[in-house]
Amino acid sequence: MRTELISIPTPTHPLDGAYYTPDGPSKGAVMYCHGNQMNFYVCAARFLAPHIAALGYEYLAFNRRGHDSVSTFDSRECVGGAYQTVAEGVEDNALAAKHLVAKGFSNPIVIGHSNGGVLASEHVANHPETKALILLSAHAGGNRMTSPSAARNFSLAGETDTLKKQAEALVAAGKPRQLMLIPAWWWVISARTYLDRLTNAPDLVANAAKIKCPVLFIRGDQEPMENYPAEHFKENCAGPCEVVIVPNCDHFYVGAENRVAKIVTDWLERTLDQQLLLDSVA
Repeated sequence: MRTELISIPTPTHPLDGAYYTPDGPSKGAVMYCHGNQMNFYVCAARFLAPHIAALGYEYLAFNRRGHDSVSTFDSRECVGGAYQTVAEGVEDNALAAKHLVAKGFSNPIVIGHSNGGVLASEHVANHPETKALILLSAHAGGNRMTSPSAARNFSLAGETDTLKKQAEALVAAGKPRQLMLIPAWWWVISARTYLDRLTNAPDLVANAAKIKCPVLFIRGDQEPMENYPAEHFKENCAGPCEVVIVPNCDHFYVGAENRVAKIVTDWLERTLDQQLLLDSVA
């Protein structure tokens, strides 16, 4: 495969990423949405690239504006995952998809890991032309005030009411970007982003009812179902959905990279070949 570093414009900071192309003809394109505080060169964004390209697909792995935790790009302004908003994440996916449209791929396959999976479900729910969706340990999402058990210690943990009041006080004082220390959720987050994620995250299982394309949902056996509700997603999905629980596997697929890659590529080959056969018959 060939690898090119790319940059996609946004209303604020660009989305940087890697664009992988197969050595032979292209069958289509895949868009990868990374998880919280991650980026285009770690976890499945990285290890899936050669496997996807080997199938003949172009593969876009890009940074959302909310990548990593706290960083700087081209000034002393602090940026990163501690400052991201849900709306920006949704817009970033739409802009990345438009980048692929400009390359001739109007309905890319979408892959999303963790919170990237939640945002991927929102994108696909609003883009029914999507060929296929692969969710890698996507979390439940939704309103954390009405569904607190879905967050547990892997997301917005801690004394939610106390932290919410602290964040609201900072916003009221004109300090929406003031950082707060919180347990578990990567330890640091801005007041505005805390409040935004508390109530505005897309609901993964609710989105399932709007998704008709084929879906593969992968979860490691070390991940709790209430946080990563693959089975509930399948029950509510409007289209075909296959769930695979990977043994001896954590949220980041450490040591299971090749097994996960094989599950993904086998499913893509089987599912899209079947789609091509049905389209030819029709």
